[in-house]
Amino acid sequence: MKFSFENILNIFLIFIPLPIIGAYLHWPAYIIFFTACLGIVPLAGIMGKATEVLADRVGSGAGALLNATFGNACELIIAISALRAGLIDVVEASITGSIIGNVLLVLGGAILAGGIKYRTQYFNRTAASTSATLLALAAISLTVPAVCQLANKHHVGHGDYNLALWIAGVQFITYILSLVFALKTHKQLYQASDDDKGEDLGVGGWSVRTAIIVLLMSTVGVAILSEYLVHAVEEAAVTLGLNHIFIGVILVAIVGNAAEHSTAILMAAKNKMDLAINIALGSGAQIALFVAPVIVFTGHVIGRPMDLCFSEVEILSIVVSVIILSFVATDGECNWLEGVQLLAVYAILGAAFFFAPG
Repeated sequence: MKFSFENILNIFLIFIPLPIIGAYLHWPAYIIFFTACLGIVPLAGIMGKATEVLADRVGSGAGALLNATFGNACELIIAISALRAGLIDVVEASITGSIIGNVLLVLGGAILAGGIKYRTQYFNRTAASTSATLLALAAISLTVPAVCQLANKHHVGHGDYNLALWIAGVQFITYILSLVFALKTHKQLYQASDDDKGEDLGVGGWSVRTAIIVLLMSTVGVAILSEYLVHAVEEAAVTLGLNHIFIGVILVAIVGNAAEHSTAILMAAKNKMDLAINIALGSGAQIALFVAPVIVFTGHVIGRPMDLCFSEVEILSIVVSVIILSFVATDGECNWLEGVQLLAVYAILGAAFFFAPG
């Protein structure tokens, strides 16, 4: 079938110049916001492809470093732009949305897509359980600061920022050790998900030089569009009657993860469930243990410190996602109903964020 999801994403390339044109012509903020979102979607996909090409060429160790640096670069760029603008709630919401989006929306969609075609699909339960445990660690990391702040009667002091830096350091070290686990000591658990990966993602014909140029250009494009997106958030939220948390958790997170969403679903439809789960859960763990600490460190450097004190609804959503994931990822097999259940939880949480007070 020639008209693939990749072709659909490429159609969105026409939206890339529109935010720039709209800002020059003084279009309404919500139009600039949505065109920036739609323009980032194909750029995120291109960045992911270029990263996979380079990872395949340079070997597993350096490839893992590239994936850690650029695999979620789109989300990282958007978050840093929001952090520079002082929109801490949008930053925290985008982190939350990326985690629950990968666990519930991406994995749920992938399991449903594969389950429609195949009665039962199988995957490596040890690798999946490891990723689920890493996400449980993320839930703990985000819960502790909020509980400590609640115990101090919502008083935010330097201790909260120091605690955030400490937790970010622990998360980052844990992520590095998880790479050692996946690439060195227990790499056999992940070999099945690496087979023909470059071919599956449609990047077999790219050279290293082409990949580097494409990666740099798309990164610059995402950085530019992120600035327009962030500067339009405030006015767009007021115009559309949406709160910052919903925009960050749902809209921004879906935009940043659109390419991974499509890839995981396509791999599951090809009965490559190990690869689909590795993409979904691996990306979620990377957001929690790599991207979040980098944002905390960056905020400390640029004078926009984060305390990692997420809202009660955000913490609840992450904890609930991890709980239901433990039921799906520990038996080594899945069916379409499990995909529906994950999507149902995402829909419920999405409604909670939509109706949450702004």
